[in-house]
Amino acid sequence: MNSCEQNEKIAKKGRNFFEVSWSAMGAMMGIALALWFGSDQDSPFLLASLGGSTVFLFALPETEGAQPRALFGGHIGGAVIGILCFQILGDTLWVSVAAVVLTMVFMVVTRTIHPPAGANPLFMVHNHAGFSVLLKPVGTGILTLFLVALLWSRLRPGKEYPVKWW
Repeated sequence: MNSCEQNEKIAKKGRNFFEVSWSAMGAMMGIALALWFGSDQDSPFLLASLGGSTVFLFALPETEGAQPRALFGGHIGGAVIGILCFQILGDTLWVSVAAVVLTMVFMVVTRTIHPPAGANPLFMVHNHAGFSVLLKPVGTGILTLFLVALLWSRLRPGKEYPVKWW
């Protein structure tokens, strides 16, 4: 299916009230649980990129960017790159720029393009992240969102997420 056909299919889906309502309910549960399990009220690491991931997983689950390879690879790769850039180079504007560009190149080369994850290196550099954030909020947040999307899609006959695992 080419990108025009895919966009047309997504647009038609958006006109169906039941589909939109179903997606909205799943998204509400997914992001609520991801934030509950993945964030700490005292931490600066409210991983805002999870909001964008929620849109992909619940409104655009058939797209390449919503598949597990892109979701996990993009988020974890972007976070690791941001942490390494900060740890090695410090916290300056050019380090943030380099971290985002390196994350983009990483996602293209590894076929893990998940646009919301492009924000992760900025969070990591700005918040002076250590590797512990890979577990919480990054790992916990994306795993929670993924599991809710996986289970939510199976509650509705004829719909399954992910479209492909790898």
